[in-house]
Amino acid sequence: MTTTRTDATDRLAREHVLVIGLLLVATFVVILNETVMSVAIPVLQSELGVPPSVGQWLTTVFMLTMAVVIPLTGFLIQRIGTRPLFVTAMSSFTAGTVLAFVAPGFEVLLVARVIQAVGTAIMLPLLMTTVMTLVPENRRGVMMGNISVVIAVAPALGPTLSGLVLDHLGWRWIFGVMIPIAGAALVVGAVCVRSVSPTVSVPIDVVSVPMAVLGFGGLVYGLVGIGEAADHGSAVPVWIPFTVGVIGLCAFVSRQLLLQRTDRALLDLRVFASFQFSLAIAAMVVAMSTMMGTFIVVPYFAQAVLGFSPLATGLLTLPGGLLMSIAGPVVGRIYDRRGPRVLVMPGALLITAGVWLLTTVDTTTSAWLLTGANMTLCLGLAATFTPLMTSALGSVAPARYSHASAALGTFQQVAGAAGTALFITVMTVVAADGRASGEADAQAITDGVRTVFTVAGVLGLVLIVIVAFVRAPKSSVHPEHTNAAETFTAETLPDGTSPAPTISVQGSSDELTRLS
Repeated sequence: MTTTRTDATDRLAREHVLVIGLLLVATFVVILNETVMSVAIPVLQSELGVPPSVGQWLTTVFMLTMAVVIPLTGFLIQRIGTRPLFVTAMSSFTAGTVLAFVAPGFEVLLVARVIQAVGTAIMLPLLMTTVMTLVPENRRGVMMGNISVVIAVAPALGPTLSGLVLDHLGWRWIFGVMIPIAGAALVVGAVCVRSVSPTVSVPIDVVSVPMAVLGFGGLVYGLVGIGEAADHGSAVPVWIPFTVGVIGLCAFVSRQLLLQRTDRALLDLRVFASFQFSLAIAAMVVAMSTMMGTFIVVPYFAQAVLGFSPLATGLLTLPGGLLMSIAGPVVGRIYDRRGPRVLVMPGALLITAGVWLLTTVDTTTSAWLLTGANMTLCLGLAATFTPLMTSALGSVAPARYSHASAALGTFQQVAGAAGTALFITVMTVVAADGRASGEADAQAITDGVRTVFTVAGVLGLVLIVIVAFVRAPKSSVHPEHTNAAETFTAETLPDGTSPAPTISVQGSSDELTRLS
């Protein structure tokens, strides 16, 4: 079967629809797992008998593992076929989930979170790369709309699921309810998924791996440490992981710039040569920081100040999540017809309006205001994420989709850590000052929350400025791929199945020779 990228009338084959569908379900589950802990951490600290400084490591170690693994996924996707990589990722996630369900204590649960995070880190870049490989350009908006549902709805629904399970079943079932879904996706994927893109036989650069670990791991640990230090102190001075992270990142970037000359980079940084890709990444960083920070602070405020139960707190985010699930595909269709500009500016305005509305909270704020603000924010995110992701990935050469997806996932993870650290730090510092001046605890926290959303409102204004320059990708044909339209075929798939589909792409002879 032949798939031609420039033929807008191509329809997705049934097996390709199955691959994308399975990847969507699996990605939804693994991202949902990432956010269920926001409501569960206080319960786990109490039941496992650990202090907050220790209990927070259940989220910290997850973010650290993600930050380390995601930059490697660009290489992994090119080196390993879709099927074996999917099976590896889901096996890791499922094994970690089962281990978490049966964990006898905190230490084992912490190890389980690391194993889960490895699978989670691989899934989203694998999904985005597969979509960009299989889906014709004129239908990418709708598919990316479905991905934006996964990215944003799963975090919104996480607290709701967590609150419901905690109120009725206990903390172990936060993981237990995911086991059959993850297991089913793993089994069906192992049987039905076939590799959909050619692979390259490039050895991994072992020098780059520890650089990525120290660089991205140190940066994320430093960001998380800021929030922890502001909240309850930190055993490690914040400047140490930041220093390690900066040195590691500088070394990693220098190494990749050298290796990409011969197409051996672990993370090819040439994707940032596209102005629209870099611009979309910048906008995603601001939007992701605002989203993750808000999704952390609002549940905390609802429980600490308004006295909501875990279930009631989780239900605050449910309408917004449902709204995003409805809006995502609609936004995708609009993108396919009209491009990104008609979407990103209204989206940025809605995000900004939602967080500015939250600056009005007080100790008597109703659930309706929190829910309404969250819905406004979620609608804005739905209108923003899809066009930004689609225009970003569509702005790079097809041969670099895997690296672009890895870069996008890396910056999303770092942005989430940065937003969480910034929001928690601001809230904690302002609340501490309020308590020192004699304010009641609830009022001090409220002052901190209002300040947080003032900062978020300023970030929203920055987002408005950035998206004003977002444009649709000029064409699927890129400067480095203009020499000829050639066809490459992967003779044998890594999983031993029959020859992969022949894919007609725009590319230079040298680059296509390396890919075939």
